[in-house]
Amino acid sequence: MTGAAQLFRTIFGGRPDGVWAAPGRVNLIGEHTDYNDGLVLPFALAERTEAAIRRRDDRLVRICSSQNPQQIFGIPTRELAPGWPAGWAAYVAGVPWALETDVGFDVAIDSKVPVGAGLSSSAALICAVGLGLNDLLELGLSRRELAQRTRRTENDYVGAPTGGMDQIASLLCTEGHAVLYDVRANSIEQVPFDPPAAGLEVLVVDTRVRHGHADGEYAARREDCERAATALGVRSLREIGFADLDSALGRLGSKRLVKRTRHVVTENQRVIDVAAALAADDWSSVGELLTAAHASIRYDFEASCTELDIAVEMLLDSGAAGARMTGGGFGGAAIGLVPSALAYEAEHTVRAVFADNGFTPPNIFTVVPSAGATRIA
Repeated sequence: MTGAAQLFRTIFGGRPDGVWAAPGRVNLIGEHTDYNDGLVLPFALAERTEAAIRRRDDRLVRICSSQNPQQIFGIPTRELAPGWPAGWAAYVAGVPWALETDVGFDVAIDSKVPVGAGLSSSAALICAVGLGLNDLLELGLSRRELAQRTRRTENDYVGAPTGGMDQIASLLCTEGHAVLYDVRANSIEQVPFDPPAAGLEVLVVDTRVRHGHADGEYAARREDCERAATALGVRSLREIGFADLDSALGRLGSKRLVKRTRHVVTENQRVIDVAAALAADDWSSVGELLTAAHASIRYDFEASCTELDIAVEMLLDSGAAGARMTGGGFGGAAIGLVPSALAYEAEHTVRAVFADNGFTPPNIFTVVPSAGATRIA
């Protein structure tokens, strides 16, 4: 019996109609580009969020979670509206709202995706519930359509101004691949990504510096990008090609907008270059591009923090082919492409330096490219 199913039986009694699971994700490269109609290259994690769901005969939504089993929400569907309820339950309540259904249901949540680490725990939660309701209520939405609806949950119901990458990764990634997602074209390409075959591991360093996507810094960066696009007379910064970057920067009067624009345009190019390097089995270039991406988000987008910068530095000093922060930034996780033979040493080094600096001990683990959301019971 899954963790969510066991919790369901304890809290609600009886068995759920089914259990669905959706993964978190690591964004290999392409940070803060998705809401600029750009390019991203995420892969799904083995770590997942489970949603055990049973349909009700009335129009009541009841929500519980193994992370806080004493707290049970009961919300009539007629009361579902952005801003209610507050906190994590909004990510569940917003799903039927985005799916435009007033059918009642009970749902129990159990998650293994670290929260606040930049690994998209929120999208894993939303997609697990969304896939479950889509199946259970026979809504007939495709994975692409479901990704768009669940993005509405995060953007319009919760109020987090994220792009569409997280839902695409959680619903559409396949095992052993990263997904190259072109937001403007709404196209995806499965890119083979198998670090162990090259003697490498993707090491995640969760700094435990917590952030929220609905906070002011993330929203401020998005607003900067929108201002830059308006100043350049384009719909989004995706319209600025890499070859046109210098000309575009010369037309921006704000140093801050110059930096934001330079990051987005060069990051789109790095996504293209990483995908090409993976196709050529050129792991050295992949690593160099990851490291360059961190410098860009640190200095031009100003979305890193001291713990992330030190984690990246220590991974590189320990022999990583490349390293960078991943996720929205301002906390969360860093990733390193580390030779398998050096992974233990790299982990030990990062832990020691964090201890020396008086930082919270990091959570460090290896991730592998895994499959997207599915029904598991």
